[in-house]
Amino acid sequence: MDTYLLPAAMRELPPPWRDLTYRRSQALEALAPTEERREQARHVLRACLPERRQSVHDWDEELRDFYDDRDDHTLDEADAWLTRVMPTTFQVTRERVEQVVGVWADMGIPTVPESPTEQWVDRVAAEWAGSVRQALAYDAFAFIERATTAGLLNDAEAEDAALLAAAFVRVGMAVEAAVRVLVSLGRPLGEPALMELVRDDEVRAFRPYVRSRLLGLRRSVYEVRAREVTRDEEPLLPEGLQGLPYSWQNDFDWGATAPDSHSLARARAALEACLAVERAPDDTQLCSEAPADCNAIAEVVRALMPYPRLVTRERMNEAWRECQSLGFDFQGMDVASFAKLWCARIADRVAAAVFRWLADLPQGGEAAGDKELAVLSATALWAAELAERCARCGSAVEEAIWFLHRTDDVPGSRQALARLAFDPGRKRLVAVERQPQGGVGVPGSGTTVGRGEGEKEGDGSEAVTP
Repeated sequence: MDTYLLPAAMRELPPPWRDLTYRRSQALEALAPTEERREQARHVLRACLPERRQSVHDWDEELRDFYDDRDDHTLDEADAWLTRVMPTTFQVTRERVEQVVGVWADMGIPTVPESPTEQWVDRVAAEWAGSVRQALAYDAFAFIERATTAGLLNDAEAEDAALLAAAFVRVGMAVEAAVRVLVSLGRPLGEPALMELVRDDEVRAFRPYVRSRLLGLRRSVYEVRAREVTRDEEPLLPEGLQGLPYSWQNDFDWGATAPDSHSLARARAALEACLAVERAPDDTQLCSEAPADCNAIAEVVRALMPYPRLVTRERMNEAWRECQSLGFDFQGMDVASFAKLWCARIADRVAAAVFRWLADLPQGGEAAGDKELAVLSATALWAAELAERCARCGSAVEEAIWFLHRTDDVPGSRQALARLAFDPGRKRLVAVERQPQGGVGVPGSGTTVGRGEGEKEGDGSEAVTP
């Protein structure tokens, strides 16, 4: 007597849902999402939903690692045997899995024992059943998403789809497809469901992905807030930063700003203001400081306050509350510490942008005329002093040192570099210099100094790393 691996509800699915070959997806794409077929898709999901979290495809990870760099079709052939022997849901049995495992052993698959044990067959059988559930759920969610995008779901259908999608995320099955359905549902069903999921410990492993899709839905809310005037709001950055017209969306890049007396005065005021921003304690951390977490928090702060003039206490409080609603655990950090940390990080990024702009200005013989040369030479004097101060306090260190190297024909820059080289804290600065991140080589130093981790060449519009 056959030992079935799937529940009766899955074994009795109508066509094309019972088909486990590539033909199922092709047939579903050709079907119009009528009300009857939408109900059928939700029935498939209810049938496929396991009672508890299951591992999917763990059984062949070792095999995939073995064949990762090999140009042959052995792995595809091994996988094909599963649906060749079990092409429908009612044929998924332990006995047929054992037959496939025997074929694998005859094929000489290196991770399959010559004489597979009962425990080994049971493991493959359980995980193959889980893989079938996931594949069917994925197609069912894709079918529902197509109907949702077309605006075909009524309120009851949408509510049922949201509940099913959240349930699949919690058991870790067909997660991406389920989240896409919630995103397509939007408000008032999809977004609240995603909000609940990011705060649920059951989805810890998938939280970064769920949060990233939720941020996509929330972005329009942030953009509306960013367009509001800061009436009666308390600014958190010094006056020298509030008037900057450059956006965090472009990494505060000065672009082709001409080096006239006005822009140079603005650059000096901005650097002095950056140095006046209170530094956060060295042990201040955001959550686990995992890159995905830091990027997500930075996206919230940046979207709510894209310009320095928008960095206010009220908006920083909003960012704090928003991050908490997104499931971030700040490990004892309060809203005041959060604001202080982000003001310092924003100031660092502004300082870095100013030094990049100053370093790219014509230097020495590159200047066009005597008047321009005099202006730039005078600039190098105060800029060298501010670059040294930034390097010492840990603000925009790489860009500050790079500026000093670019202007090392000016005595002030050479002297600043010499003082930093013999400073007791020089080891920390050298360590920073010797971690290239795709920046510009420092002449004669054998090191690379440039953009921080996560940043890109160009306008920096895609960089979200704080």
